Amino acid sequence: MNNKLRKILKKIEENGFEAYIVGGYVRDHILGTESTDIDICTNALPKDIVKIFKVKAKHEYGSFSLKDGKYHFDITTYRSESKYKNRKPQQVEYVNNLITDINRRDFTINSLCMNSKGQIIDILGGREDINNKTIKVIGSLEQKLTEDPLRILRAIRFSVVLDFSIDPPILNFIKNNKPLLETLSFTRRKEELNRIFSSKKSGVGLKLLKELDLLESLGINYDYVKVVPDILGIWAQIDFDERYPFTKSSLDVINKVRKIIKKDKIDKRTLYENDLYVLTVAGEIMGYERKKLTIQYANLPIKNLRDLKISAKEILNILNIEPSKQLKIIYEDLTNKVINGELKNNNAILKKYILNKWK
Repeated sequence: MNNKLRKILKKIEENGFEAYIVGGYVRDHILGTESTDIDICTNALPKDIVKIFKVKAKHEYGSFSLKDGKYHFDITTYRSESKYKNRKPQQVEYVNNLITDINRRDFTINSLCMNSKGQIIDILGGREDINNKTIKVIGSLEQKLTEDPLRILRAIRFSVVLDFSIDPPILNFIKNNKPLLETLSFTRRKEELNRIFSSKKSGVGLKLLKELDLLESLGINYDYVKVVPDILGIWAQIDFDERYPFTKSSLDVINKVRKIIKKDKIDKRTLYENDLYVLTVAGEIMGYERKKLTIQYANLPIKNLRDLKISAKEILNILNIEPSKQLKIIYEDLTNKVINGELKNNNAILKKYILNKWK
């Protein structure tokens, strides 16, 4: 066990309380991967945790966040939960029993604990399910997935990311209770879908969501998605509800990539109208070689209007006209001629062309 992790656990123990690392870190440790998000459960009450770590941070449901280098710790008091509403327990009772706390959790693979000696405590057979690469719910399947429907997406995400199978009873429940997903906020849906889409087996996840007939309940739709490294490239191939919370810049990228895909080719005009990031995302979807695309973009004689070797004022003076829509038409003509190699981007040549065509 890493010394920083042991130090946190020992600090709680030295104050007379129990403390265990629980959940994803222990699961990943068994699988041979490293996690930096550490969940710690303890019988220390919130007021005790405040004293031990001298924290002033607000806590929710007896959970405190601490940061130490690359590690992020969530320290939570043992508790039982009941009467869920909108995924949140309306009744939370702090308890002094590790088993009670473990039983409120979602899946057996996330039920394992580790003490300060690095020993693993397996109360619910989580290690066996990890060895068997199977995702099973702790306790009542119907209760756990109904009180917090996000667990449905979490089951799918763990299946995809860890390459585990989902226990058949969970699959049957999901198929028969799809509308539960409609109660989830679009923020939560997007967070889980992002984790699925960014995994190494995102194609498996996309297929599974479709096979389980969850697209309509999630507010997304697609026939075929070409798996690409950039997550916005995946979203660009999906029709999604406008309530999904994308930033303005992300939506701009998605819409530009969609436009290129619809055009079904990347010609010189497309190269000129887009930045290299958008072009490479669209290119990956369309099967263009990134290196060639990068070279083609670099070889463009101009990349925006500012690169043209003639100003708007010069054009107006040459033609003796006032600013109007005609100026935009002339700029479009010049741009096309230059990027297609029909005109050199030279001030004298551009002036002569304007006089011959537009005077």
